[in-house]
Amino acid sequence: MTRLALLLVALLVWAAPALAQSDPSQPAVLIADDVFLDGETTLVASGNVEALFEGRRLKAARITYDRTSETLQITGPITLEDPDGRILVLADTAELDRSMQNGLLTGARVVMDDQLQLAAHEMTRINGRYSQLYKAAVTSCRVCENGRPPLWQIRAKRVIHDQLERQLYFDEAQFRVFDTPIFYLPRLRLPDPTLERATGFLIPSLYNSSTLGTGVKVPYFIRLGDHADLTLTPFIATKTTTLEYRYRQAFKNGDIVFEGAVSDDDQGVRSTRTYLFGAGVFDLKNDFKLTFDIEAVNDDTYLLDYRYSSKDRLDSQLAVERVKRDEYIRAAVTHFKSLRTGEQDSTLPTLSADIDYERRFFPSQLGGELVWASAAHTHYRSSSLTTDGADFDPYADGVDVTRFTTSADWFRSWILPGGLHTRLQTGVAVDSFHVNQGGLTSDKRDTVLTPSTSVQLRWPLLKRTASNATHVIEPMLQLAWSGGDQLNIPNDESTLVEFDEGNLMTLSRFPEPDRREYGYSAAYGVSWNRFDPRGWKTSLVMGQVVRDEKLLELNGATSFSNVSGLQSRHSDFLLAGQLKTPNGLSLTARGLFDDAYKTTKAEARAGWNNEAADISATYIWLRQDPAENRANTISEWAIDGSYRLSRHWTGSANWRYDVADDRNVTAGIGLTYTNECVEAKFSASRRFTSSTILEPSTDFSLTVALRGFSAKTSDKSYTRTCRN
Repeated sequence: MTRLALLLVALLVWAAPALAQSDPSQPAVLIADDVFLDGETTLVASGNVEALFEGRRLKAARITYDRTSETLQITGPITLEDPDGRILVLADTAELDRSMQNGLLTGARVVMDDQLQLAAHEMTRINGRYSQLYKAAVTSCRVCENGRPPLWQIRAKRVIHDQLERQLYFDEAQFRVFDTPIFYLPRLRLPDPTLERATGFLIPSLYNSSTLGTGVKVPYFIRLGDHADLTLTPFIATKTTTLEYRYRQAFKNGDIVFEGAVSDDDQGVRSTRTYLFGAGVFDLKNDFKLTFDIEAVNDDTYLLDYRYSSKDRLDSQLAVERVKRDEYIRAAVTHFKSLRTGEQDSTLPTLSADIDYERRFFPSQLGGELVWASAAHTHYRSSSLTTDGADFDPYADGVDVTRFTTSADWFRSWILPGGLHTRLQTGVAVDSFHVNQGGLTSDKRDTVLTPSTSVQLRWPLLKRTASNATHVIEPMLQLAWSGGDQLNIPNDESTLVEFDEGNLMTLSRFPEPDRREYGYSAAYGVSWNRFDPRGWKTSLVMGQVVRDEKLLELNGATSFSNVSGLQSRHSDFLLAGQLKTPNGLSLTARGLFDDAYKTTKAEARAGWNNEAADISATYIWLRQDPAENRANTISEWAIDGSYRLSRHWTGSANWRYDVADDRNVTAGIGLTYTNECVEAKFSASRRFTSSTILEPSTDFSLTVALRGFSAKTSDKSYTRTCRN
């Protein structure tokens, strides 16, 4: 009550004339243990003093206000906080004007965004915008009271902080490491931590490559407004002169990003090599979305030589789509370019177009769900050949295909006594094809009508154990029939067929309608899932497909490849499982096994993800199959991960090994040191692969970043602690 009474006296009786000149909606507030008048013009507040004016908050041990000069004499320790709370000023003593925007502070220290510290013998505030610090030291490192200097600091005769532009200007600056001068700059400008985007240099990096030589990258960021920016990165090395670039712009309804590079070197078939990658997304009217991506390069090895990308087939696409609860619409045009040795763009489908429409209905009289879908697809090869050439295409090198497909399917489900889940499907599909330059082995035009029906039975059985773990065992059975005849057209879209737990219970396992499964078939399997409230999760699926002899005749000998797992009357046996543990470990495996229990295909993945580790490993085994453009068996390991070795050190590594050929493919290691004020990254990588146009290469890079300016320090776990 005493503090409240004194506050009212200070505001209403004594300070009213001075406050009449200010914004009446934001009056000044003064709170203290003791407030008294010294004469007629001086107000003294002492003991836990707090003053608030226009959002600024001042805390001090004692404040003396002279109404005649409208100045504040302040005795510390002093704390002055700006309205947004991102800049904090500490001082021993101060003399400020009534608005606390102008004045002199001694023994001043400024903390910006809780990470950058500026200390000075004295500081002058001007118009609430500029702060001038004399004989200043700037650092974002933890400063301890043991007398040891910070890891790095910038010493300057004067530092000016422009609070409006959020810039720091240094006069006669020295950059010091452990108080040892490293280099001197007469003038220096840096953004303060509250500024997200500002024109200027970014973190440079050193680079060494066996193919490109030794060099340095110095990025320069150009702010083109609030919604656009351009980053130019000159890369000067002993064997190349390169300019990298990235352009970004945000619009009201979307955004775009383009990145690329131009190089002058003697590594490729061209003296000037360049690439361009771009992507964008825009929201259109009526909930439509426009997306595009561009991938272009003028030299097949350029992306690998400079480690820009490992893609060996580029795709550029323009698409418009809309997704609703019961409707899907999409139209897309795609251009492909191959970077693989031995592949020619003229004999690959370099240009394709697709239009897809799907709609769901819920007829009240029939019940269930009716799905109507329609699609149009075409792809074009620039080759005019009508006979098979040197590549793996089993039909014609210049074949062009246009397809129209429409289908209607009705689904309905019932729960029978005992919990047996039954799902009935019946429908019809019409496929029409036009083939150009298909040679003598295929028809130019053909249309087929494919009726189909299937019944699925699932019987989920549930059990809960004493430890509250839940087991769910679900036997599955599907009986299916599809009519129609296989068309005499090239297999141009369904060349790669995957058989897994996702399509075990489907009518056709071909990815596209240029091939369908016909005749009678049955699929059976069982799944087991275990859910533990402590975080354990386990699942297992096994199954097989059985078809009649007529189906094999209709599908033809070339419908399924030898390693698809579906090439005979009894498919290969499918086995897939997954395990997840509470500590972030996950294991996934999938395999196909033939009648002799030999592996046809197999893959396994393992991952470990927690606060300290992010590690993944993959193994894949594929039997040789010329129909899938695989002349030799593939057996490969791939490992990639990082592990936090200690509070400040993080290690990373990646390795890819070809078991079948007993050789390394790629390998790399990295080491990162991070604390609250610096981040240093070192990496080394090796590419072992070679070809007629590609040589093995080794690369090293080193980057050191000062955190606290452009690099934020939001993760406080890296912050060092002070020892007594």
